[in-house]
This record gives sequence, C-alpha cells and structure tokens, in this order.
Amino acid sequence: MAAGVALVLALALWLLLPPVGVGVGGAGPPPIQDGEFTFLLPAGRKQCFYQSAPANASLEAEYQVIGGAGLDVDFTLESPQGVLLVSETRKADGVHTVEPTEAGDYRLCFDNSFSTISEKLVFFELIFDSLQDDEEVEGWAEAVEPEEMLDVKMEDIKESIETMRTRLERSIQLLTLLRALEARDRNLLEGNLERVNFWSAVNVAVLLLVAVLQLCTLKRFFQDKHSICA
Repeated sequence: MAAGVALVLALALWLLLPPVGVGVGGAGPPPIQDGEFTFLLPAGRKQCFYQSAPANASLEAEYQVIGGAGLDVDFTLESPQGVLLVSETRKADGVHTVEPTEAGDYRLCFDNSFSTISEKLVFFELIFDSLQDDEEVEGWAEAVEPEEMLDVKMEDIKESIETMRTRLERSIQLLTLLRALEARDRNLLEGNLERVNFWSAVNVAVLLLVAVLQLCTLKRFFQDKHSICA
C-alpha cells in the first residue's frame, strides 16, 4: 500500500515539475528597450524616475520642457551608486550620454520647486545602445552562414542590415524629438495668442471708456454754454 502511494506521489511530482533546463528564467532577462514619457510637473514639486540599465552599455537621456511659463526646469541624473552625474538648473532642454553604464537603476529627477504658480509639461526620452545586440547579430550570421563560398558575403549582408537598423532607430528618435519641439512651439503660440487676445480686449475696453468720457464731457460743455446764454 505504501509503495503504491509513493508511486502516485512520484508520478504527480513528475507531471507538475518542469523539465530540466526549462524555467522562468530559461530564456534570459528581457532586453531593455528605449522609452519616452510626457508628464505634468506641478508648481513647487519634484518628481523622480528610475530606469534599469545593463552593464557596459550606452544610455542617452534627453528632456525638453514643452509647456509652462518660462519653459525651464531643474534636472539631475544619478548613477545606481548614488553618484551625481548631471546637474542642471533652470534649463529648457538637455541631452546627456552615460557610457559605459553600470548595472542597476539610474535616477532622473525633475525639479520645479523654484516656481510657485506655473506647472510644467516635461517630455523625456531614454535611448539604450547595448553591445549584446551586436553579439546576437554575429551569432545569427554564424548560424546561417553556408559552408560554400557565395558571391555576396554574409559579412556584407550583416553590415547592411546593421546600418539599416541603426538609421531606422535614429529616424525614430529624430521624429520623436521633432514631435516634442512641435508641441513646445504650439504651446508657445497658444500662450502668445492668449496674451494678444487679453491685451486687445483691454485696449478695446479703454477706447470705449475714453469715447464715453469724451461724449459726456462734450455734452456737459454744451449744456453749460446754453445755460450761460440763457
């Protein structure tokens, strides 16, 4: 009886446990991808973001203030060890590159504590360039390279593909940057339009007030003259 129970338990464990070499981390950690984010930073507040980075890679951090009075903000960038890498005060935009990176979480902080009234609309983008991508391309080339000699070498194909991929990534980054610049220019134009409309309304009100006062003054002048003649 005991042997039968042991056999059932062993069979159940064999069905539940995954095969050897297959697990949650069998495929390795997912690659860190580029990212972009737009957020509203209230007046008198500071907001920080954390971004994981692999070791021996390149990290490019770019930010722009696309909305708010003054279009400026304080920016700091710290390494995973807490070392201050970048510190800027009241800047509208900035681009900073960290190479090589350390494994860990980088800290990006945006500070609007110097402003007591105006909130800021901030856009920032993080771009990674890891050496693992080149290793994967080389492994792919070795796996599919035929034994016989071909007219077109695999190295040439690999370089062409890599160049195309780099240019496409750069095009995406430029389009994102242009979109942020367009949003900032649009906010500036809208702000200028509001100011022009406000002061135009004030000028019209002043002109109307002056016209009414002139009419009242002329009316009184003729009334006083008529009474003197009588």
